[in-house]
Amino acid sequence: MNAPRKTDFQELSIDHVTVYVEALDAKVAELARTYGFEVYATAAAQKGARSAAVGRERIRLVLTEATVDDHPAAVYTRQHGEGVADIALTVSDAAAAFAEAVRRGARPVAEPVEHEGVITASVMAFGDVRHTFVQRREGVAEHRLPGFVPARGQEPAAQTGLLEIDHFAVCLEPGRLQPVVEFYEQVLGFRNTFTEKIVVGSQAMDSEVVQNPSGTVTLTLIEPDTSRKPGQIDFFIKNHGGAGVQHIAFRTEDIVDSVGTMSSQGVEFLTTPAAYYRMLGDRLRLVRHSTDELAALNILADEDHAGQLFQIFTRSVHPRRTLFFEVIDRAGATTFGSGNIKALYEAVEAEQLG
Repeated sequence: MNAPRKTDFQELSIDHVTVYVEALDAKVAELARTYGFEVYATAAAQKGARSAAVGRERIRLVLTEATVDDHPAAVYTRQHGEGVADIALTVSDAAAAFAEAVRRGARPVAEPVEHEGVITASVMAFGDVRHTFVQRREGVAEHRLPGFVPARGQEPAAQTGLLEIDHFAVCLEPGRLQPVVEFYEQVLGFRNTFTEKIVVGSQAMDSEVVQNPSGTVTLTLIEPDTSRKPGQIDFFIKNHGGAGVQHIAFRTEDIVDSVGTMSSQGVEFLTTPAAYYRMLGDRLRLVRHSTDELAALNILADEDHAGQLFQIFTRSVHPRRTLFFEVIDRAGATTFGSGNIKALYEAVEAEQLG
């Protein structure tokens, strides 16, 4: 009998997120000023592109702008506008992870290659988004990327308190939810942690949350219910040109402080009706923050069996009004309650109607 294959997927973590952009310098300046991100590496000598790696704490974004028309970043932005192209995952053995993922049915994108002590290999995930497995040899700096050189940038304009990526929200075309869930379960060993059907007026969507065993990579997968009227998910798919990452959620330990600072630096957040806060006391007994603090900043609150969470969504500055961000503060909560998902749906619907 053959020995069990090494899957190498038990301890996945988010290494970095590649975002293809159309104006690198402007995007770097915006994220530094409003989110408090710092440039920690650059790759100006890339063939056909320029890149900068920005972040803070455990948040790492690689922004790439094409300088020639046939570069993948140029092709992507023509089709989708600026957006997430790669959710890179740290693994202990990139070649083994790639081989096992392909054996289980993943579509290969790039075979394993080593450069400067960093081994990478890529497979497709959903839409035009891929997963790159990243392995660093012993002694290689924690966030080192091939072709990048460390940068000593200026101190961030603001200390926003953002700590790590909590989750990704992904919009899928009708009929694609179950195949994508099965990809994460069967190929990468994720588990389905939450399933929900959300109905808001004449619109509806189906949502499933998948997460790796150690809980370090979480995706909320959403598809529209085509038996109902078109809504927010249909809007994203149409304007984005297919499936993609709708938003990235950044975790903080003090959402009131983080959102207050980000607001003062120019980040615009979605607003919430005053009635929401008048009714909040009937629904929750807050374990942190006050109703007045939440209302002043339009922060939402919800709870599950494990605790409470607080969250807010930025107003999209994307020309197609697709990609945006979320700030989330978990006070014990580990899942995504219906109140949160419904609040997101209604908040974005209100923005689009406004």
